[in-house]
Order: sequence, then structure tokens, then C-alpha cells
Amino acid sequence: MTSPWTLYLLAAAALLFTGIYALLTMRNLIKLFIGVEVVSKAVSLVIIATGYAKKSILVAQGLAITFIVVEVSLVATALAIIINLYRHTKSLDIRRLSKLKG
Repeated sequence: MTSPWTLYLLAAAALLFTGIYALLTMRNLIKLFIGVEVVSKAVSLVIIATGYAKKSILVAQGLAITFIVVEVSLVATALAIIINLYRHTKSLDIRRLSKLKG
């Protein structure tokens, strides 16, 4: 029987590959942003699973909470940038962003 840590790592790997696939194939800024969020959730899951496996769950929870707090500030900033880009270009397609070059 496989250990729970292995199952957590497999779930995190699936999340990671799903997020990377979204980053490589999507052209919409919102879909790219969702891909980044899926990758960050995979990282958070790995932090918690490793803390569980090493019997230091409190340290892992502290790291995960710190990661989540930093991530929230990045989410707010990224969404503000996406909203401003949409107002400027009236599109969320990344191919239209080349018009913003100096």
C-alpha cells in the first residue's frame, strides 16, 4: 500500500502539470492567471505533505500560511494589472499586448 505522502505528491504533480499545460497553451490573460494559481496550489500541497511526512506539520503549516499571504498580495496586484490592460486594449488576448510596447 502506498503512503499518504506519495499520494499527496502525485496529486501535486497532477496539479503542477495541469498548471504548466495551461500556461503553455492558453492565450487569455485570465486563463494564464488561473494556470499560475493552479501551480501555486501544487506548491502549497507539497509544503503541507512534506511537513506531514517529516512529522513537522506545524512548521509546514506556518510556511504554507506565509506562502498564502504572499500569494494573496500577488493575486491582487496581478488582477489590477489585468483589469488595467483590459481597459486599455479591450481584449484579454496576449497577442494584442504587443501594441503596448514603448
